[in-house]
Amino acid sequence: MIKIAIIGVGNIAETHMAAYRRNPEVEVVAFCDINPDRLSYMGKKYGVTKLYTDRDKMFAEVPEIDAVSVCTWNAAHAPCTIAALKAGKHVLCEKPMAMNAAEAEEMKKTAEACGKLLMIGFVRRHGNDCRILREFVSADYFGELYYAKATYLRRNGNPGGWFGDKSRSGGGPLIDLGVHVIDLSRYILGNPQPVSVYGATFTKLYDRKNIKSEKGYRSSGASEEDICDVEDFASAMIRFDNGAVLSVEAAFSLNLKKDEGRIEFFGTKGGAKLDPELELYGEMNGYMTDMTLAATKTALSFDGLFENEIDHFIDCIQKRAECIAPAADGVTLMKILDAVYESARTGHEVRIDRAL
Repeated sequence: MIKIAIIGVGNIAETHMAAYRRNPEVEVVAFCDINPDRLSYMGKKYGVTKLYTDRDKMFAEVPEIDAVSVCTWNAAHAPCTIAALKAGKHVLCEKPMAMNAAEAEEMKKTAEACGKLLMIGFVRRHGNDCRILREFVSADYFGELYYAKATYLRRNGNPGGWFGDKSRSGGGPLIDLGVHVIDLSRYILGNPQPVSVYGATFTKLYDRKNIKSEKGYRSSGASEEDICDVEDFASAMIRFDNGAVLSVEAAFSLNLKKDEGRIEFFGTKGGAKLDPELELYGEMNGYMTDMTLAATKTALSFDGLFENEIDHFIDCIQKRAECIAPAADGVTLMKILDAVYESARTGHEVRIDRAL
């Protein structure tokens, strides 16, 4: 039985907890959070009695912990992960891996020095849509994939709480939403290495407190006193070492008709779009063709998504699987995000090999 602790028991911890509870090889034995009210609520909800506001005290008093989910705000990812690794625990750290690439590198090196698994919460890699797309890539349906476009846009979707506070989040929609589609796109492209980035960010609409309609997702810590000093829209062009290019847009607040989440891939033989169902484009017998898959759910399903991720984490701990979301990929993603923010600051392209 693998014994788990969760550090940070906000909204995302609920999905981790639900997934852990479905795995018969797992027991969640402890929660840790700096908010005692939220900690007490979660403890009562899930029947977890070992509750701590100090992670080091938890590790000292509950030595049987084998692994940890780090579900804190972004600024705490690195210190909590490093503390857990040094305490001899395996770690699943939520995305983004850290506040910047330097922190991410330190996390990766600590995991290597401690001989422990550090897996990053790139949950889209565990989705049904990702699996299907990778099957078509493996079958060479697309030929050479040379261009991709990814958008994750909300009209009025700043979650509030720590998400709008740069000191805790590290940024806005780019580091929160963009990380999902950048990583998924790079994964489908075969994990090429980024070489340069041109990016732009805008802070124009903030968190739209004047809008009377309800927001969508809200942080468990959201309040009327929240500050907002992060970008509300980001755009970037990322060039990879194999010649492929990825265009990305991410927004918390944007004057568009409705929220949008779309990923497109373009190859020499065929193309694809997730919007949210999968459409495939190609040629057949001298004619251009548009195709969908019959009797197969191709839109991202959240039913089982986090369970797939958690089950993979446990399989990796048990050495039954090789990690598909390793720390090295988290470091690369942080280098991309650092470069986008630096390019936006300077107005110039940033070479990744010179960005740090």
